[in-house]
Amino acid sequence: MKRAIIVGATSGIGQEIAKVLLAQGWKIGIAGRRKELLTAFQERNPEQIATQALDVTQKDAVLKLNGLIEQLGGMDLFLLCSGIGKQNRDLQPEIEIDTARTNVGGFTRMTNAAYTYFRQQGGGHLAVISSIAGTKGLGVAPAYSATKRFQNIYIDSLEQLAYMQKLKIRFTDIKPGFVDTALLDSSEKTYPLLMKPEKVAKIAVNALNKKRRSVIIDWRYAILTIMWRGIPSCLWKRLPVKN
Repeated sequence: MKRAIIVGATSGIGQEIAKVLLAQGWKIGIAGRRKELLTAFQERNPEQIATQALDVTQKDAVLKLNGLIEQLGGMDLFLLCSGIGKQNRDLQPEIEIDTARTNVGGFTRMTNAAYTYFRQQGGGHLAVISSIAGTKGLGVAPAYSATKRFQNIYIDSLEQLAYMQKLKIRFTDIKPGFVDTALLDSSEKTYPLLMKPEKVAKIAVNALNKKRRSVIIDWRYAILTIMWRGIPSCLWKRLPVKN
């Protein structure tokens, strides 16, 4: 039975991916900050699910992750879904710093731990949920955009490091656009090309099963990001991003 650890599975995309993997017969370990939600999800299938409450911004997160891997009896796939992001036109420092603490500090801590485990094991599959926001800086969410770009580059770097060290570690960078989760306040604002987490999960799991290196969820976003990359900075800054 294949074994997957999903960090950030208390809700949203992470939880939906966990459901799909369960249906495919995976044994999974789920982690997140809210223990009660983890426990409630575990009740679906206690024999296939292990849980561990952890906060990726805390130093003990690695110790707790290793404990979850031990509970599961090993790890073949590691998927990091934890992340935060808010619009912050006023540049409130606590929002920008908290975003970096989770999306950079926590991301680095968890991916390093997974990489180290796979290096010792001799191989594995390391995957993350990043975002198309890493393509260009969005003025309404500076820290979120920058941290997602960090994640894209960090996974690129880990892949090169694994090649240098002759390790059999595969990498997948999953890049959604706007997804109808608690991260967005879709009841108050309108987001273009808004996707349901269930659809995102199915596409993501298909990419994981095929061990694709990178996937942009929804072909329309794929076209959009190609267009974004071609826009010169002098024009990009003039675009009226309002959401």
